[in-house]
Amino acid sequence: MGKTTIPLETIIELRSLLSGLPNRSSARRSLILETAELYGVSPETVYRNLRHYNLPRSARRADHGQPRVMPKQDLLRYCEVIAALKIRTSNGQGRHLSTAEAIRLLEEHGIIQIMVIYKHQPDYSKKRQSIVISNNGDTTKRDYRDNLQQ
Repeated sequence: MGKTTIPLETIIELRSLLSGLPNRSSARRSLILETAELYGVSPETVYRNLRHYNLPRSARRADHGQPRVMPKQDLLRYCEVIAALKIRTSNGQGRHLSTAEAIRLLEEHGIIQIMVIYKHQPDYSKKRQSIVISNNGDTTKRDYRDNLQQ
């Protein structure tokens, strides 16, 4: 005997009928039994099909809300440096650099802080970015390819 499947339209209609009934209702059980008899399957198969097609599909990516270019902690630090640069360049009238100009300065020239130099170096050919951090002349380049593959 071949495998009998329940059409998707029937499952959707059955789910809409069941949604209007209380959870422990005898009418729910009778609808399940009638559907099972109609298609020649067990009630467990009907419940299994309801569970399988009952899952809503996400319209978002699995990594929604997570930065893809660099780890979140480093991205927050990068934003802090840009915000500090904007505050540091404000004049007496409250005018300051635009965010785009602050990012351009950081990417092209870097920012010197006490004992630490931050310079953002984009690597557009590989679609990944890295930051060079220098402490007392020792230069360390952190590449984010390793973090993306985890």
